[in-house]
Amino acid sequence: MACALSLFALLPAPAAAASLQPPTVTVEAANGRVAEDPAQGGKSRRRRSTPRRRSSASRAAAAPVAALRYTSPHGANALQNDLSYMVASRVRSGQWGVMVVSVTRGDTLYSYNADQPMQPASTMKLFTAALAFDRLGPQYRFSTDVLREGTLAPDGTLQGNLIIRGDGDPGFSNRFMPGGADAPMRELARRVAAAGVKRVSGDVIGDATGFEAQKVPDGWLARNLQSGYAARVSALSINENLMWVAVYPAAGKGAARVAIEPSASAAVPLTANVRTVPGSTGAQIRLTRNREGAVTVTGWIGSRSIPRRYEYVIEDPAIFTTASFRDALRAEGVEVAGAVKLGPTPAAAAKVASLESQPLEKLAAVMNRESVNHFAELLFRNAARGPERDTVGTAQRGYTLLKGFLEQKAGAPQNAVFAADGSGLSTLDRVTPRAMIKLLAYAHESPWASAFHASLPVAGESELLRHRMKYTPAQGNLHAKTGTTNTVISLAGYVTAQNGEVLAFSFVYNGNDRWNAKETIDAMGPTMAGFVRE
Repeated sequence: MACALSLFALLPAPAAAASLQPPTVTVEAANGRVAEDPAQGGKSRRRRSTPRRRSSASRAAAAPVAALRYTSPHGANALQNDLSYMVASRVRSGQWGVMVVSVTRGDTLYSYNADQPMQPASTMKLFTAALAFDRLGPQYRFSTDVLREGTLAPDGTLQGNLIIRGDGDPGFSNRFMPGGADAPMRELARRVAAAGVKRVSGDVIGDATGFEAQKVPDGWLARNLQSGYAARVSALSINENLMWVAVYPAAGKGAARVAIEPSASAAVPLTANVRTVPGSTGAQIRLTRNREGAVTVTGWIGSRSIPRRYEYVIEDPAIFTTASFRDALRAEGVEVAGAVKLGPTPAAAAKVASLESQPLEKLAAVMNRESVNHFAELLFRNAARGPERDTVGTAQRGYTLLKGFLEQKAGAPQNAVFAADGSGLSTLDRVTPRAMIKLLAYAHESPWASAFHASLPVAGESELLRHRMKYTPAQGNLHAKTGTTNTVISLAGYVTAQNGEVLAFSFVYNGNDRWNAKETIDAMGPTMAGFVRE
């Protein structure tokens, strides 16, 4: 995106994104794949069996210090002094950008580096939510459609191709539907069968042309691309573009059952040789995925073991989803003679069945409360695509629309934000604290304000803030979006002061001392909640 150069030409170049060809990956585990961090742009972590030995110097540097306590300032000057002390006293390196404004009275209560462009991490999702709400409306729904190209004979034979057309629905998974990972696809296949389709003489075609072909946004680091929080982007997606290799023990000592979930046999060739060991509760599973995407599973699993499931990122969501659709059709008794392919939907194609998404306000709540990058990337491109679906959803168009939205409606300068993606995972993203405040102030007064507020986690109570600021005046009061990477800690949202004023705030820290930065933010939050005007 060349347009970023004028503002960020002096920034160091990020590490290059990896090729979309998956590397050969081997996983060996006794207890299933190690869980990854939430979708905050962090790296997966494994527990050490023994503690790392530290030097005396590092132990001294890590010596405990007094906790940074929140205050109850009386008067604007006291609040400014307290926040200034907190910002200056704790972190040992890095840079802060902070702004606090009363949206009730319209005055600025605290400002520090408010016009400095900074990496926002997942607080970028607030811009995505606002743009999507403004362009589409909180009740907007996406629709994954099945269409036929050809005639449907009285005996149920489709003389032609069956097309599954993606609409960029981030919730096309079992998150909102009971059942396994293939639950929504099985439901869509059932609706096709109920429409009278019994046999397809042609191919099953996937249409992902609603979005651009680029699956990895600019500025995503290569080291993150095999982690679940960096799932690929496509208008035709399933299961948040993650698949599972599941191993189920046999009842005795026979071969274990190994399956790809959701099923997509044409997209992921599977070779399995896993034996069941009678009486054991353990497992030793070895998985290998080659550059062509084929998966080989070997090892053993105990007959008394729970099923073991191993997560992989789907490298080509469109072809995987199309293959999953063909498998679901066959599971519902619909015969398919042809192959799995990709292509646009012909203008004359007739609709057979559809599966609508949850309303946008529910999808945005998942995005913000759980910080799911997959939801953010699809919603950003859907906002760019617009309610008429008459243009291709691209990150560049999303950024262009976002700049216009901020300038014309929120009153923020266009150069105060640069968005390479919609999630904040890109190292190219930049936001000034003032631009964030402008966005929050506009969102607070917008027609979709209630949906925007409801999408945010609440301090001490829910989602990514449930363990933060507990037993302080911020608990149950402050609601805000978190942002976390290896070099960013951020928080942006709203809190009600003790005298009833609603404050909008943006806290952004860029640097390596993020644990102290997090403690600082968790002291500033309840300090704002305890603020009283004199």
